[in-house]
Amino acid sequence: MPIVMDVDALMEFLRREFPQVSEDFVIEEVTEELTTVRLAVGERHLRPGGTVSGPTMFALADVGIYLAILARLGPVALAVTTNCSIDFLRKPASGRDLVSKTRILKLGRVLVVGDVLIYSEGDDRPVARASLTYSIPPRA
Repeated sequence: MPIVMDVDALMEFLRREFPQVSEDFVIEEVTEELTTVRLAVGERHLRPGGTVSGPTMFALADVGIYLAILARLGPVALAVTTNCSIDFLRKPASGRDLVSKTRILKLGRVLVVGDVLIYSEGDDRPVARASLTYSIPPRA
């Protein structure tokens, strides 16, 4: 499915609809095959021991697929997560941003299924893998 919202349109949507978290994320690339989103890791994202927390990595995966969906469907604010399975593969590198790479596997009328790989900046070994399903509200 062709891209209908580019990086600038997605960032504007994120700032407008989710101002509480929009400063955490930078959309780096949107293509028909892949959506790449960076999380600027800060102190608030760390758990005891200095590693990035699981909920932070979940948020990156969830935002990554949400933006990948919007890039294809347009501003569907009420699309919601219906399922997520996440595997934490290795400890993220200390002091580095996280980068997610999202692929849409199935874009149906009601459900979207995608796969997200999360990396520490500068490392080609994923730190987490998530599979997510989203529900798309009925369109008028």
